[in-house]
Amino acid sequence: MKLDANIPAGPIEKKWDSHKFNLKLVNPNNRRKYDVLIVGSGLAGASAAASLGELGYNVKVFTLHDSPRRAHSIAAQGGINAAKNYPNDGDSVWRLFHDTVKGGDYRAREANVYRLAQISNQIIDHCAAIGVPFAREYGGQLANRSFGGAQLSRTFYARGQTGQQLLLGAYSAMMRQVAAGTVTVLPRREMVDVVLKGGRARGLTVRNLVTGDLEAYSGHAVLLCTGGYANAFYLSTNAATCNVSAAWAAYKRGAGFANPCFTQIHPTCIPRSGDHQSKLTLMSESLRNDGRVWVPKAKGDKRPPHEIPDEERDYFLERRYPAFGNLVPRDIASRAAKTVVDSGCGVGPNGQSVYLDFRDSIKRKGEDKIRAEYGNLFDMYYQITDENGYKAPMRIYPAPHYTMGGLWVDYNLMTTIPGLFALGEANFSDHGANRLGASALMQGLADGFFIAPSTVAGYLGATKFDSATTLDKEFGESAAYVQERVNRLLAVKGQKTPTELHRQLGNVMWNDVGMARNEAALKKALKKIPEIREEFWKNVKVAGADKDLNQTLEKAWKVADFLEFAELFVRDALERKESCGGHFREESCTSEGEAKRDDANFSHAAVWEYQGEGKEAQLHKEKLEFEHIKMAERSYK
Repeated sequence: MKLDANIPAGPIEKKWDSHKFNLKLVNPNNRRKYDVLIVGSGLAGASAAASLGELGYNVKVFTLHDSPRRAHSIAAQGGINAAKNYPNDGDSVWRLFHDTVKGGDYRAREANVYRLAQISNQIIDHCAAIGVPFAREYGGQLANRSFGGAQLSRTFYARGQTGQQLLLGAYSAMMRQVAAGTVTVLPRREMVDVVLKGGRARGLTVRNLVTGDLEAYSGHAVLLCTGGYANAFYLSTNAATCNVSAAWAAYKRGAGFANPCFTQIHPTCIPRSGDHQSKLTLMSESLRNDGRVWVPKAKGDKRPPHEIPDEERDYFLERRYPAFGNLVPRDIASRAAKTVVDSGCGVGPNGQSVYLDFRDSIKRKGEDKIRAEYGNLFDMYYQITDENGYKAPMRIYPAPHYTMGGLWVDYNLMTTIPGLFALGEANFSDHGANRLGASALMQGLADGFFIAPSTVAGYLGATKFDSATTLDKEFGESAAYVQERVNRLLAVKGQKTPTELHRQLGNVMWNDVGMARNEAALKKALKKIPEIREEFWKNVKVAGADKDLNQTLEKAWKVADFLEFAELFVRDALERKESCGGHFREESCTSEGEAKRDDANFSHAAVWEYQGEGKEAQLHKEKLEFEHIKMAERSYK
């Protein structure tokens, strides 16, 4: 496997503009000759489809859901970053670039991150133009609030529903192209394989989730916009259908998988309440603008929060990180919460949570102002917990949320398979070892609206394509491979449901590969995961038929992939013998318990190449160079 990031030469401020100029173009009258297949209809997928359709390409969009609007981007709450500097508090493209590289603990590619910051302002202009109802100040200017890892306000928002409103904007732009005839949306389809011909991605095998039929589609380029894999932990803030399967299918066809162990544990989630749960619920990071995080100073203090005076409270984020307070980056806030809970100061029925308290903000601003900014989040908290966050502190605890790892891509967002692109959370490129809050929406829309339309066109314009139709043997071989795996799943006829086995995997991942990792626990996980996988293939129970609506079969397919992927995840965590961002190795920390990087040995992206069934993946390394941001120990004190 050859890793060529294709980073253009020249000053970092001019790389993207000069690169766009040097990319090949496709004549407008020739664009209708090209078929582009997009998997996923979230922000990255919908925006890419809208943009490429507008340019005149033939676009097909495949989504698991009955409507593209149900993609998981809709669950994002707090906001989207951009370097507009509307509050006049010192922001700039360069500062957003710096904060993102630092927030990712210097484990991201500089050129990609600068481009993201550079494009951020265009995203806001474009989204406002297509009707996204961002919050506004009294005078009409778009409002900003603060998020973790920044000492200024650069986050644009739509109350606590920013992801929903942005997705509706991208969806409406895409559906305009559906009406124009350039985009076709194929709902209730799950991609199960990438078809290669002549070493290039030339099509897909998908399963119709209503009929169970396998369908083949050919094209000139394939874009994977399929999100992240936090459900490897079973309980996460992701929707239950979020999975690694599309990316894993690409990996098994030759796409490199980068930094799989880089996962984000979000500090602001409703705590788990028992084994009955199928997912966890995010409470937006934006709440930490006005909520103060604390625990009782005394261990085991079971008094109601209103009976604990301020002098007996530990506002531990404000104490440990006075410069940033409650708005430190997510990895740091999560580990700090774990530390106080592990010390015996946790609150709630099982002592596994901390308080997020709005008492002081309500006194200062008034309940009406807090309700106007965060009302839907307080409503959601009440519906789930039956507790009123206006009257008593919310209880929160960290949970798996986002994955910085993903398919390796170059500067053009193309994987190691020519013609196969990965956009948004499905790729690894922008966030290093920790994503700053409000940057996921920024990346998804940057990739879809502004980067892919240029780079995909550059690929199409520079490539001479041989004929590829669904009658070719490569498509038949792909369908046979998928059908054999379906038959194998149905033939087991065991006693455990896919969900039971997924929960077993999740327990191992959370307990041994969660917020704090060490060599002994990782090696233990590497022993347990193959045992669960072996049990899965001997004892999974998949009821129902193949050629039918069969959600148990859908689930079993995803769990089978998680059980393979989890082993690579742990192997990557074991190989990276340093702490950085969300990857915290207990053997590598400072005297104050903070992450301690090893830049001499691990300043690289770890890219894994599939070697075949039952064989260990091969590790490749893309060295990370830092010419513009000086590497330093992260400090938010």
